Parts: sequence; C-alpha cells; structure tokens
Amino acid sequence: MKILVVGKGGREHALLTAFNESPTETELYSFPGSDAIAEIATRVEVAGLDELIAWMLANKIELCVAGEESYLVTGEGLANLCEKEGIPCWGPHFQSAQLEASKEFAKEFMLRHDIPTGAATGCADIEEARAAINGVYPTVLKFDGLAAGKGVAVCPDEATAEEFLNEVLVERRFGEGRLLVEECLIGPEVSVFAAVVDDKYLIFTPARDYKRALDGDHGPNTGGMGAVASRQLVSQELLDQIEQEIVKPTVDGLVKDNLPYRGFIYFGLMITEAGPKIIEYNCRFGDPECQAVMPIVGGDLAQFCFDGAKGELNSDLLSFSEGWSVCLVRASAGYPETSRSGDVITGFGDVEGARVYHAGTRKNANGEWETNGGRVLAVVAGGDDRTSAVKAAYAQLEKVTFPGMLSRTDIGTFNF
Repeated sequence: MKILVVGKGGREHALLTAFNESPTETELYSFPGSDAIAEIATRVEVAGLDELIAWMLANKIELCVAGEESYLVTGEGLANLCEKEGIPCWGPHFQSAQLEASKEFAKEFMLRHDIPTGAATGCADIEEARAAINGVYPTVLKFDGLAAGKGVAVCPDEATAEEFLNEVLVERRFGEGRLLVEECLIGPEVSVFAAVVDDKYLIFTPARDYKRALDGDHGPNTGGMGAVASRQLVSQELLDQIEQEIVKPTVDGLVKDNLPYRGFIYFGLMITEAGPKIIEYNCRFGDPECQAVMPIVGGDLAQFCFDGAKGELNSDLLSFSEGWSVCLVRASAGYPETSRSGDVITGFGDVEGARVYHAGTRKNANGEWETNGGRVLAVVAGGDDRTSAVKAAYAQLEKVTFPGMLSRTDIGTFNF
C-alpha cells in the first residue's frame, strides 16, 4: 500500500512509524517530511498542494494522510483536492476542518448541537474584547484562527489579558482574525481522540497533554511539553459520559450540518464539577499526544486508515494495550518565545526500551543530529502502571542531550 503522510513533525514521525510497523506491507512517503522521517519514508519535494496532488496521481498513491492541520485549510483544502482526483484521504474536508481553523465556528457548532462547553463571545477589536471580559478574571482568550497551539491565553488578571489582547488584536502576532473571550473552566484536562468515518466513530486511548513550559503548569503556553496516555486515565463511567454527551453529538452534528468527515478528531476536554466540557476541537491527532498514544495502539493502523478513507470503519483491525505510555519532550533554548538551531544532539544510540520521535531535528554536514526548531524530540516509554512508565521514560530521556535543552520534570506526576 502506497501511503503519503502530510506533515513534518513528531506526530507525523509517530504515525509513519505505526504505518511502517503495520502488518499490511507499506511503501511510505512524506511531504514535506524531515531528515528523521526520511529514514522510513521517501521525502516528496514539490512546491505546494497542487503539485503534490499531481505527484500523488503520477505515483499512484493509494492513501493520503493529513498529519498537520494547516494543509486541511490551505487553498481548496487537502481532502477536497484529493477527493476531486479520486485519492482516498484520511483527513476532513476544508469546511469540516473549520472546527479547528476557527474557534468561533467551533463554538457556534457546540452550542447549536447542545454540546457542553464554556460560554464565549466573539470580538473584532480590543474595545469589544475588553467589554466582553467586563472585569471578570480569570478569563480565557483565544485567537480565532490557527496558531500552532500558541493562540490561547489563560489570564488571571487585567495585566496579562491586556498583554495578550495587544499581541493578538494590535500587533497581530498571529495575523488577521477575531478573538474569542471565553469562560474559564476549572478542572483536570483530558484529551480524547476518535477516528470518525461519516456517521461512525471509534474512540482511541485517552491522553493528557502538558501545555505549559515549566513544572507545575507555570510559564507560557507551548505546543506541548509532554503527554501521558492510558485507558486507565479516566474511569469507564466518565468515558461513557464523554461519549454520550460530547463525542456522539459531535459526530451526529457533523452529519446534520453536512460536514464530511473521515479522519481523526481531537476533543480537548475539561472535567469540571458540572461534568466534562469541551474546550476545543482539533481535526487531526494531537502533538505530542499522538507520540504517547501510537505505541499502545496494536493491530493494523495502515489498513484501518485506508478503509476509513474509503468509508468503512473497521474497528476490529485495532487493539489498545491496557498499560501506560509517557511522552517527554526536549525543547531547544529559548522555547517557546524563540528557538535555537544547530546544537548537536547526542545519546540516541544509548536509548533502550523506548521510542524517540523527532520533531525539530536535522542532520548536519558531519552526519550528526542537531536541533532545528522549538520542540526538538520526544522520548516515549511504557509500563503496566503510571509510576513505572514515568520512571522508564525519564531514565531514557536523560541519555539524549544537547546544549540549552529544556524539559519538564513532572510529566506524568503533576495533576495526578
């Protein structure tokens, strides 16, 4: 099976590794890919989506998988272009991907379909935003568009709110777009993933992401400094409630609103005193949650995604281990405000009993791995229980080092 995965980070490295290990024989390709991904998938060098579609047709690609979200809403949209040419695509159409591309669109969808969420007000400028906040803190401020996981601020007071409002609505750090002022929900966060095929779905192993840069959930928001995944993360009773109140109404709402969906969907949830409420949707697997979840997915992911892209949800193709998986991110100096490239990474060969997924790395002229981005890599290890999985992951993370590296020390222990 000839599969092309669109994206270049740790999530795509994890997905391609899972496809490579699937029982179905695969021939793997990536766009734009990375030096690390190139060790298991051939890099495709084209100038954009139109050229990529032409390349897939010429090379008889049988499945296109959307890893990175931006391509779903670039131009006509990756899935729309694939459909036009008869290429099965595991990823939603442009209009459906607005659930991630526009926070305001997503909020209106949730309210329309009675899906539990926080109250919110859409704002066009800083005056409207100040009026919507109305002196109530803490408040959550969200840039309406895509911002690589950095367009959200939880503001405890007026000073932090003003700083973020200025960044988004005056300096336009993330480009043109509106802003959402949202009720601050309190409780532990949980990420739930599902594979959606039209009106059917399969829930994957739940995960918990650690967004803040520093231990104890301090510091600025990042793309994610680590994650844990396990079927034991939430009770079966709570998972059933999440399915009935959030997952199923979302899938039913997509069908009702005529929003075609075949692909992964991420439900970012807050478990409040009033029950689970949805914070946001992502129209693909999370990063770094994907790196935590993939090692505990068994079966044939390649065949599952291929069948799903063609309209069949074959849940029997997959299984999920009952243990724990812990993902630890190493970031480069200055992250998340800046990043530093060119620092030589050592210790990959010393890692035992764990997986290493590359996110921001490259090979230098001497054939050494070096940093090439903010989040550089993730080390992932598992165990029958959370404590042993945390211990195993940190033991292996210690072996992979580079100058200026940043990591949290409480992944898998904080918030438990």
